[in-house]
Amino acid sequence: MMEKRVKLKKVNPCITCGLCKGYLVEATTITECLHTFCRSCLVKFLLENNTCPRCGILIHQSHPLNYISHDRTMQDIVYKLVPNLQESEKRRQIEFYKKKGLQMPHGDAYEDDKKNIEKNSPDKEDNKDYHRLDEQVNVCLECLEINVLKSLKRKILRLSSQATVTHLKKFVALKVFGTIDRYKDIDILCNNELLGKDHMLKFIIATRWRLVDEPLLLHYRKRMEL
Repeated sequence: MMEKRVKLKKVNPCITCGLCKGYLVEATTITECLHTFCRSCLVKFLLENNTCPRCGILIHQSHPLNYISHDRTMQDIVYKLVPNLQESEKRRQIEFYKKKGLQMPHGDAYEDDKKNIEKNSPDKEDNKDYHRLDEQVNVCLECLEINVLKSLKRKILRLSSQATVTHLKKFVALKVFGTIDRYKDIDILCNNELLGKDHMLKFIIATRWRLVDEPLLLHYRKRMEL
């Protein structure tokens, strides 16, 4: 069966952001209507609005940011279709923080990982690093209801920035209840604000933690019934 080649311009409408008109970067989808935009574009828009920029559907009356989620599949597709986009975005990010005289959020994890790869060559078996090759963040999980739920013995975690609130809820449920099946009984909060289940750590840091020093402080409690 012969392969049929398609010009990139034909799929551009499917892989570009309706706000900035550029290729999707950190593709983020609105769960109510499934329209996708660049994360930074969508977050900026939703700071002043509560509707979808494309179709106008009401996302949420007061907390629209709780109803958006990272679309990893779409972002992988964009990076595979557009040559050098991922590398150029990384360079742009480095240049931005350098120009502003700021440190990359939580350090330049990409450079750290590069050094780890060099150190972990086959002839250096004693110096292995098993972290995944993506941005890592430090998280501190504190219990809000000590009389209701027990505190974690291991409060500081080092995780991928792509980890979601659901991952944290499952971890807490396993430690507190002895099973991940009860993860829906756990709430995760940042600065006393309830976090959406699909929020990634990277998103939480960018929108709620920002330039506060590590570790990212999150609290957990037993789910509050509405």
